Amino acid sequence: MKFETTWRPLRDSGVPLYRQIIAYIRDKIERGEWPPGSRIPTERAMAQAFGVNRSTVVQAFAELTAEGCIEGKSGSGTIVSFIAGDQSIPKLPDWESYVKTGVHRPNQRTIQDINHAEFIPNIIRLGTGEPSPDLYPQAMAGILRQMPSEMKDFGYPEPRGLYALREEISRHMAGYGVKVSPDSVLIVSGALQALQLIAIGLLKSGSLVLTESPSYLQSLQVFQSAGMSMSGLPMDEEGLEAKALEQAARSGKGTILYTIPSFHNPTGAVMSERRRQEIYRLCVQHKLPMMEDDAYRDLWLDEPSPLPIKALDQNGLVLYIGSMSKTLSPGLRIGWVIGPEQVIHRLADVKMQSDYGASALSQWAVMQFLRQGLYEEHLDFVRRELRTRRSYMLQLLEHYLKGKAEWSVPGGGFYIWLKRKGEIRIPVLFEEALREGVLLNPGYLYDKTDQDHLRLSYSYAALEQMEKGIRLLATSIP
Repeated sequence: MKFETTWRPLRDSGVPLYRQIIAYIRDKIERGEWPPGSRIPTERAMAQAFGVNRSTVVQAFAELTAEGCIEGKSGSGTIVSFIAGDQSIPKLPDWESYVKTGVHRPNQRTIQDINHAEFIPNIIRLGTGEPSPDLYPQAMAGILRQMPSEMKDFGYPEPRGLYALREEISRHMAGYGVKVSPDSVLIVSGALQALQLIAIGLLKSGSLVLTESPSYLQSLQVFQSAGMSMSGLPMDEEGLEAKALEQAARSGKGTILYTIPSFHNPTGAVMSERRRQEIYRLCVQHKLPMMEDDAYRDLWLDEPSPLPIKALDQNGLVLYIGSMSKTLSPGLRIGWVIGPEQVIHRLADVKMQSDYGASALSQWAVMQFLRQGLYEEHLDFVRRELRTRRSYMLQLLEHYLKGKAEWSVPGGGFYIWLKRKGEIRIPVLFEEALREGVLLNPGYLYDKTDQDHLRLSYSYAALEQMEKGIRLLATSIP
């Protein structure tokens, strides 16, 4: 059980640490945050979160147990005693059972560990798939200062999103050969929400989603939680293998295809123009709809990738997903879906039922950033910085891991797909690195059978952190 809190006992307060912890736990119980029957964090987890010796927490637990506030329960850890609750109130629901039986599946344990560890002070994030705060646009401050005089309407935007932003995205996509009107654009709160809307708005339970193997989609529970399954298809040097897709489509296995053709997550690969045409032709032939996730398109470092598969699409077959999370800022939570109008209307209706639209403030800010021509200027800056970071990480790998691992040079995006040669198991390597303050992304997050790869990212960690992290990685791989 993960335990996250900003509370810490005060070492110079004159009150013993274990007494402060007792007061903290009692307060949680009295406020109903830890209701009777609920399982509380372990002694080890509390000690780590509070920055104290485990024996201090053990002492606190012992006193609370003696008071009848908590009790050990075989197979369930430590729970809040029902005696601790108000005896005049009937027994409350067993929230633990609700937590375990919720429809949406929990993240993989490693993903939960990563999500928690990313916010540990001074952790070296060598796998994080987002831009460093150093890469955020300085010009955004000027945009935000304009808001009081420019933005008059703070109400809910229309279901498909701010029209002016959809206009700008239409112009932006025209530069990539995708000619689409604002009517066929839906603004979403990031690419992940686009996948969630497609899962619950367009597909039925029991559907089979075809993906590349490995794939970012395998690290999510979006489709599985909606009662669907996924099947991975192999890749070669040109991207998703057309022969494997044809076999799957011919057998009637797939309901929809998900692909990341440009600077693939996690491998960094780019699907060739020839292969894009082949994949699209097969999908048309077998009436197989496609989700094209193009979140990394603008992050080319050597040369632009081929035009989107959506640029070939005159049949309304491709649902195109774009995002500003990898280029401007993940905190803006702005992405978009392009597709047939009937699909966009359906997804917009589902979105309105879930959140009544993406943030109007974020939509306005991104619209102005595009309209004022600041986006292309910012991309030039980001590409320069990412080239420097990529070059430095490649130098570190050559220096520290030559002979111990294999990798290829990505043409863009954030990632280097590292294959270890040593005997150490990747889960063990992940745990060892985490204990030393280095956070990695294991390959088995993207393919359950993969025990050989790590997804390294050069987009987030500072250069000196990269050096420390890669050096530690080298000592861990025999």
